[in-house]
Amino acid sequence: MLGRTVVRCAIPVAAGALLLTGCGGGGSDAVKIAFQGPLSGDNVALGENMERGIQLAIDEANASGDYDFEIEYFPTDDAGQEGQANTAAQRAIDDPAVAAVIGPAFSGPANVAGPLFGEAGLAAVSTSATDPSLTEQGFPTFLQAVPADSLQGAAMAEFLAAQDGVETVMVVDNVTPYGEGLADVAAADLADAGIEVLRESVPEDTVDYGSAARTVVNSGADALIYAGYYAALGPFATRLQEAGFDGIGVSGDGSNDPELLNLAGGAVEGWYLTCPCTDASENQATQAFAERYEEEFGVAPGTYSAESYDATNMIIETIAELGGDPSREELYEALANAEYEGLTKTFSFTESGALANETIYFYQVEGGEIGYLGETSELVGG
Repeated sequence: MLGRTVVRCAIPVAAGALLLTGCGGGGSDAVKIAFQGPLSGDNVALGENMERGIQLAIDEANASGDYDFEIEYFPTDDAGQEGQANTAAQRAIDDPAVAAVIGPAFSGPANVAGPLFGEAGLAAVSTSATDPSLTEQGFPTFLQAVPADSLQGAAMAEFLAAQDGVETVMVVDNVTPYGEGLADVAAADLADAGIEVLRESVPEDTVDYGSAARTVVNSGADALIYAGYYAALGPFATRLQEAGFDGIGVSGDGSNDPELLNLAGGAVEGWYLTCPCTDASENQATQAFAERYEEEFGVAPGTYSAESYDATNMIIETIAELGGDPSREELYEALANAEYEGLTKTFSFTESGALANETIYFYQVEGGEIGYLGETSELVGG
């Protein structure tokens, strides 16, 4: 193992210096940074959030003149599906110019692709795959650059346990590694807090959520945690409203996207959303980034946009510290031992590849918009 490397702090480039590379297009000697995630499918908006952050970091780096090498963006689409993860990962592995991968974005594909990246010696730095088991299986080159669901689920439970009148909570997962893992933690922590827990599983490809909604309402639960993605929560929340659910609704980072509002409209008004991600437009440290992002893409940064921007810069600066042409194994070792001060957080990893930072943030849908509330401790104390 290399000694711990302290990487330079993220220093934003002026907005006027952008737009040299777009999606790549550099010469054959360019160093490639791949992104594996949902660039198609029901949850494509979450992948686009991350992709744009990666693109912005690459454009700025190429425009800065600070590096003796050019960086090229290499997208590989798994649609957020485990069944497409192998093919997507192999595309990145087979291109020798790919120095590192940001992703896989979702926990299911990360669980499938992790062993492949390990065999190839290729660093896989996920800014959004939150299943705690991903760092417990010994994947040789996986780095979880996001707090795990063990923390997000605990934050959900802590928040609900602090609310007046919440005695029973229904916890619903979407029958995916992400949803089941998040639901398990939330349910266990709620039970530890003395809250009665009811548990249901509703597959994410369910066509009609009417029956599930009636089950929630008939249970008499005071609150509901939905562990899944926005594409399913939209129609589920609509059915819950129709069925007369009037309890507290909470969901996680998989639902924390403006597309949820387009799918559910007023049915998600008042819902709380958790995320191991900050609001780049609200956080002072990321406001300049958010302005450049919106100027470039015409939309505000979304869930994990800023974190993916940070991870890309961490990779670029580490490559530079290693002379611009490290082997895949050398780059992974340096990243695993790095301490990088990004715009969103300090990135450093435990021996298992888990992120040392443990901050969870809360959001709430109010007035048809997703509003930033702050860290868990700011809402419930402690």
